[in-house]
Amino acid sequence: MIAAEGQGFNRRLWHRFVAIAWPFWQSEERWRNRGLLALLMFLLLGQTGFNVLFNQETGEFTSALAARDADRFWASIWRYTGILLAAVPIYALYYYVRDTLGLRWRRWLTQQFLARYFSQRAFYRLNAIIGIDNPDQRIAEDINAFTQQSLYFTMIVLGSVLQLAAFSTMLWTISPGLVYFLIGYALLSTFFTAAVFGRRLIGLNFLQLQREADFRFNLVRVREHAEQIAFHDGEARELSTLERVFGAVFANYSRVLRWQFKLNLFQYAHSFLTIVLPMAIIANEVLSGELEVGRAIQAAGAFAAILSALTVIVEHFEGLSRFSAGVDRLHAFSQTLTRQAELAANSGQSQIRTQDAFQLECQQLTLVTPNGEQMLLRELSLTVKPGEGLLIVGPSGAGKSSLLRVIAGLWRSGSGLLLRPAGPDMLFLPQRPYLPLGNLRCQLLYPQTARDISDAELLQWLERVNLPDLAARFGGLDAELDWGKLLSVGEQQRLAFARALLAKPRYLLLDEATSALDAANESLLYGQLDALAITAISVSHHQALLPFHSQVLEISGGGDWSLHKAESFRWD
Repeated sequence: MIAAEGQGFNRRLWHRFVAIAWPFWQSEERWRNRGLLALLMFLLLGQTGFNVLFNQETGEFTSALAARDADRFWASIWRYTGILLAAVPIYALYYYVRDTLGLRWRRWLTQQFLARYFSQRAFYRLNAIIGIDNPDQRIAEDINAFTQQSLYFTMIVLGSVLQLAAFSTMLWTISPGLVYFLIGYALLSTFFTAAVFGRRLIGLNFLQLQREADFRFNLVRVREHAEQIAFHDGEARELSTLERVFGAVFANYSRVLRWQFKLNLFQYAHSFLTIVLPMAIIANEVLSGELEVGRAIQAAGAFAAILSALTVIVEHFEGLSRFSAGVDRLHAFSQTLTRQAELAANSGQSQIRTQDAFQLECQQLTLVTPNGEQMLLRELSLTVKPGEGLLIVGPSGAGKSSLLRVIAGLWRSGSGLLLRPAGPDMLFLPQRPYLPLGNLRCQLLYPQTARDISDAELLQWLERVNLPDLAARFGGLDAELDWGKLLSVGEQQRLAFARALLAKPRYLLLDEATSALDAANESLLYGQLDALAITAISVSHHQALLPFHSQVLEISGGGDWSLHKAESFRWD
């Protein structure tokens, strides 16, 4: 019923749908999920049976009225009432079971995508991939739409099959001509809908999902960076950007509405014709007295039910087009996560090799940017023994922070061997600390927030980083606030440093992590590292930090580097 191009598209869509949906039905909860699906199908069968009974009784009491037969009429009304009382719980339970199964499916699928999103730090690497926009919204919104609409359309298709089986026999006994007309009309309308509205409307809905997500993302960015925007008087620029992004939303949705208008013209014409066509076809039999009025009502009901079953694509094409676009977005996201996992598991010779070791050591380390367009370091060899800190200096853009990313395990683009402590023995502090959602205790213990450390000890650590009144100022360690907005950058850096001191890693990587502090506070923090046997590897432009390191790595750019003793190094 669909053009060749449309059939190819539907095969592709079906394969993508199965790739996402099938694992849920094979999961550890499969028997309960299959049981709910079986119950849902049983309830759908019950609905179809009741629809047939309702249609029969409607025709019966209509014929009784036409014949002025009171006993026949009231007997039919009582039967109809009994059917109604039995049917209502079936209809209500059907929607409850369907939505419960959809919710369980969403929970399972969300957990699977989240696990893959965080596995091998895929969430970090996806930032460099063009084409995968707004992964957060694909997880939050596209999965929800996928699970709910999958069940919705599956039940519609099954319901259509049941309706076709239930009403075909009835309609054939009333008017075989109606059945022949029905099949031809359904084929023609479905072919026309797929050929005219098919790919165009699906493509526009795919773009609409993407552009709506971009607009929401830009609104979130304004909220997250409100202070920086205000400091720069950037309101006009941000407003212009949002208007431009929303303009793309508006322009694309205008195109969607134009195509939906054309589709609605066809759908409503199709819908209203189904009311009059069966009556027109059997009118002569009714007018001649060969067919009761009630039988004509039954025929019209059966005709509408069968036509709805045969033209399910026509009636639900708008929703199917949005569903198809959502499947494409979710499948693309899933494929990208799979490729990222394969790349992480099957690193080739062009990747930097990493081995666990007690101390940090680089052997013939060549570092390039992730896309390979620029060499940052060429054949770097050095050893940083415990207690002998390393200060990394050089011009902006030379590759200082990139080297820290390699040591931290975030980048692997290049060649050579990196020996490094594993797990919690290596900790990274960026210039702008990450303060997660949670209370002040969570800020100090992140990410191992389940550690059993007394409040008194936590308060002592705050004193050691010169934040003695922080807890008292905001209501104690249990205060849950937006710390990133409440604290100055200097306070955030000291709080993050307290977190690092509490974790006691063997090596601490600091990327301008004290840039917002005065010299006294900076010296205070660095001075505590030796007492805890924490070796600092720092990127900084502050000459005052030289005494806290044994070596200086100077990166000149273009891959060149030189290693110096800290005691003899002098800034140009």
